[in-house]
Amino acid sequence: MRILYNPGIFLYSALARLISPFNRKADLLVKGQKRTFEVLRKSIVKGEKYFWFHCSSLGEFEQGRPVMEVLRKEKPEYKILLTFFSPSGYEIRKSWPLADVICYLPADTPSNARRFIGMVRPEKAVFVKYEFWNNYISELYREGIPLYLISALFRPGQHFFSWYGAFFRAMLRKFRWIFVQNEESRNLLGELGIMNVTVAGDTRFDRVLKIVSEASDIPVVEEFRGQEKLFVAGSSWRPDEEIMARYINSYPEKMKWIFAPHETDPDNLRRLEKLFKVKCVRFSRFGKDDTDARVMIIDNVGMLSSVYRYAYVAAVGGGFGKGIHNVLEPACWSRPVLFGPEHGKFREAVDLIAEGGAGTFSDYNEFKDLLERWLTDEDLYIMVAGSAGRYVKKNSGATAIIKTKII
Repeated sequence: MRILYNPGIFLYSALARLISPFNRKADLLVKGQKRTFEVLRKSIVKGEKYFWFHCSSLGEFEQGRPVMEVLRKEKPEYKILLTFFSPSGYEIRKSWPLADVICYLPADTPSNARRFIGMVRPEKAVFVKYEFWNNYISELYREGIPLYLISALFRPGQHFFSWYGAFFRAMLRKFRWIFVQNEESRNLLGELGIMNVTVAGDTRFDRVLKIVSEASDIPVVEEFRGQEKLFVAGSSWRPDEEIMARYINSYPEKMKWIFAPHETDPDNLRRLEKLFKVKCVRFSRFGKDDTDARVMIIDNVGMLSSVYRYAYVAAVGGGFGKGIHNVLEPACWSRPVLFGPEHGKFREAVDLIAEGGAGTFSDYNEFKDLLERWLTDEDLYIMVAGSAGRYVKKNSGATAIIKTKII
C-alpha cells in the first residue's frame, strides 16, 4: 500500500484538476488548495503558538468545534489554524470568527506536508474522526509535534483491521492519543496493541446542547407556525422530499411544514417548490400575507439547528443515499426524529431508535404510519420525545474529557 499511496494522491489531484471546469466542488477544491500556501504566508505570525485542527467537512467541523471553543476560552494565547478537505465544509465556515487562519489542506504529497508543517510549526495538531493523511501524519511525527485524533469511530470492516492494513495501522501508531466514541472502537484498537486510547464519546452531543443554550428566537418561523403543529425536514434530499410531499398533498391541513434542503441553489429550490400542491413560501420572501401557506422552504444556510426548536416532529435527510445528516440537532430539543433506511453506520441514529427516540422509514406507507401514530397517540409522543432528549443529555461530556488530555 505504501508504494501505491503517493501515486494515488497525485492521480486524485490530477483528476480533480481535470474535471474542475465541469464540477463546482472540484473547482473550489483545486482553487482553494492552490491558494493555501499564500494564505499561510500572509496569515501565520512568526513566534505565535498555533493549534492546528483539521476537519474533512462540515460534520467533522461540528465535532471539532467544541474543543476549539474551549481552547479559545481557556488558552487565548494560542492561535487556531483550521483546515478543511471538502468545499462543503470550507465554503460554509471560511469566516468562522474563532479561528485565526482558515484554509484548505493541500493534497497529501510529501513536499506539501513538509512545506505546510514547516510554515505553521504547530504546537499540537488535532484531526477529527476519519482523517488519515499519511504524509502529514508522518511529518508531524518526525518533527515531534503531538497529534491527536478525536471523535474517532472504528468498525471491524475498516482497512486498519484487514490483512493488507499494515500501512494504515502504522498511521494510527503515530498519534499521541486517540479519543474514540465507544468501547467497540477501543477494543478494536486494543487488538492491534494500540493502548493510548480513551473512550470520550462524541463531541457533537456537547455542541448541540450548547446550541440549545444559545439559540435565539426566529420570529418569521413563529409567525408561520401560528398555533399549529410543525414538521421540520432538515437537510432534505429528493427521495425524502418526494415521500413527504405526497403526504402533504394528501393531508394538507394536518400540520405545517418547513423544509431546509441540503442544497439551496436556485434550481433545487424551484424543483422542491413544484412538488407541492399547497401554498408554499420561501423564508426570505415571507410576509404578512403568507401566514396561510402550508409549506415554508428555508433558502439559506446556517439556521436549521435553531429552526428545530419549533418542530413537533422532525426528519433528517440523507437516509436514502450515502447516509443521514445530523440527527442530534432535533433530538437535543426533545423532538421525535424520522430518517431513511441508510443509517446503519451512524451510531447515534441506531442508538436513538433503540432508545425509542426516533423512527425509520423506507417508503411512503412506513412514513405515514409512523408519523400518524406520533400525531394521534399523545402518550406515545411524550415518551418518544422524552427519550430523544434524554439520549443527548446522557451522552454529553466528551469535550471535557478531551480537554484534560490535549489542553
